[in-house]
Amino acid sequence: MKMNRLHRWYCRSGQWKQKLENEVLPWSLRGVDLGNDVLEVGPGPGLTTDWLRHRYKSLNCIEVDQELARSLGLRTANSNVRVQCADATTMPYRDCTFSGVVSFTMLHHIPSSALQDRLFAEVYRVLRPSGVFAGTDSMRSLLMRIFHVRDTMVLVDPGTLHTRLAAAGFREVKIEEGMGRFRFSAQRPEMRS
Repeated sequence: MKMNRLHRWYCRSGQWKQKLENEVLPWSLRGVDLGNDVLEVGPGPGLTTDWLRHRYKSLNCIEVDQELARSLGLRTANSNVRVQCADATTMPYRDCTFSGVVSFTMLHHIPSSALQDRLFAEVYRVLRPSGVFAGTDSMRSLLMRIFHVRDTMVLVDPGTLHTRLAAAGFREVKIEEGMGRFRFSAQRPEMRS
């Protein structure tokens, strides 16, 4: 995953923090029950983590960038947040660990569709039966192209996401477009005896 300086700066800015807290996160999780044990995939500098940590009993974060993971871990030490530096396409968690998994505006940083599908499979694996995977990502725009000059940008097509999540095993897949982005939620089915 590569991020240019402009992109890194913006992802830490007060403007982005305000947009996340007032628009993106409430819209992304409206009507979604994640339970108490949540995993956040790709928190970056942790602006989303700051919002989430006050809403869930236990919040784990998996971040591939060592510096971002270290910084977030230090900043959230002695709280309900645990940060692990690892690749989300090969998660170091046991099967059925989390009641909910979230990802916010990070899927397009995964460098290929195949690796995105691998992440979806890993999310499915670490979710408990009836657990929910939810989040948001950006759609194609001129601003997205500008922010991603010399960046990794493999946009997820919301028109094919339902099929891709279903292929990973998810059911109850919901996708909604709005505000230059889309939100999604999908559930790991209950185990049948």
